[in-house]
Amino acid sequence: MTTANPTNETPASPAAASEAGALRTRAAREIPSEMSVGIYYGPGDVRVERRTVPDFGPDEMLVETLATGLCASEALDWYSRRAGGKVLGHEPVGVIAGIGERVEGFEIGDRVFVNHHVGRLNSHWAVRGRFTKDPYFKSNRLDPGAMAEYFRVSAAHLRADAHVLDDAIDDAAATTIEPWSCVLGGLKQCMIQPGDTVAVVGAGFMGLGFTHMAPLFGAGRVIALDFSDWRLSKATELGASAVINPGDTDPVAALRACNRGLLADVVVLTAPSESAFVSARSLVEPGGTLHIGAPGPPGSQFVLDGTEAFLSEVTINSKYSADHRDTYQFIRLLESGRVDPSAAVTHELPFERLAEGFEMLTAADRSLKIVMRFKDRPPRPGSRHAAGDGHAAGSQNAAGKGGHAGKGGADA
Repeated sequence: MTTANPTNETPASPAAASEAGALRTRAAREIPSEMSVGIYYGPGDVRVERRTVPDFGPDEMLVETLATGLCASEALDWYSRRAGGKVLGHEPVGVIAGIGERVEGFEIGDRVFVNHHVGRLNSHWAVRGRFTKDPYFKSNRLDPGAMAEYFRVSAAHLRADAHVLDDAIDDAAATTIEPWSCVLGGLKQCMIQPGDTVAVVGAGFMGLGFTHMAPLFGAGRVIALDFSDWRLSKATELGASAVINPGDTDPVAALRACNRGLLADVVVLTAPSESAFVSARSLVEPGGTLHIGAPGPPGSQFVLDGTEAFLSEVTINSKYSADHRDTYQFIRLLESGRVDPSAAVTHELPFERLAEGFEMLTAADRSLKIVMRFKDRPPRPGSRHAAGDGHAAGSQNAAGKGGHAGKGGADA
């Protein structure tokens, strides 16, 4: 893996990039003028349309998409609806198809991951370690988005959070870099001490990331909670010490029963609802941490009793999105084999079946990470996944009662 160093510069807008000149002198082959793009217009209305391939300037590059993951946040209408539609996609892997004459450290044909947002290093928020809260962080993005056959990578992205990937990371695993880097950033906020018990409320794709990686931060027991037995089986596959279905048993009593009479030292909430928050708060041992790992819908209220909030000494925190440190560290964990997301990638479909993939995402049944493939590039030998139908969906209880419905960081 190689990466450029972040800078303090304000990201350039697409208009500024256009003014810089659309140089295509370093291209693997002639780049088409049009491409297919996946666009969200509203619930049940996801379309594949033809759009212009973006130009790129002397400090930029153009990536041809190999695969892009679907994110649960994209299925939240309040989060994704835009006038005129929103281009989907922010979990990409691709190959460099064109490169500006002043770009260094990258070559045509390199297989890369690029984070969809990048910020600065010297702002008030960045200096305090809150890179993703810098107002510039969301002001730049992949153009037009990663659910497209091509996307433009700005100079700011290249200097901050673009990475050439090792062959050990296959395309499906590469689509987990952005979302599980968000998980990695969240785990840094959880204040896990060696041997701590961690409970994860919601065993969707992001909840499974917390389950799988919490031991890297010193967790002892990791206990997953979800209303879907199928998702709980996935949690066990990804390292959960125990699982609890709140539909079958009292979660507080069940947690104490498998944790020597104690509640959890750290609870991670990835099911963003008011009732789930109440349940998650009831699972935290006094002096512990409740980490909010996904946003509730606008207007939702996470309410605490003032006296109990003071006396319990429970810390409540959150983490929005992934910064350049999170992605760099997660890629290294993938390369080393310390993290293996393969059990959480349940479906791989050709891009032409985007509407079908989005319906599967919205149903939140027997699916976790759904990968849309743009190129006929089969998974590396030994991979459990085959491009095409993926794994058949079943009729297990949907994750609306405990599965993840968004990661609070994915606004492409």
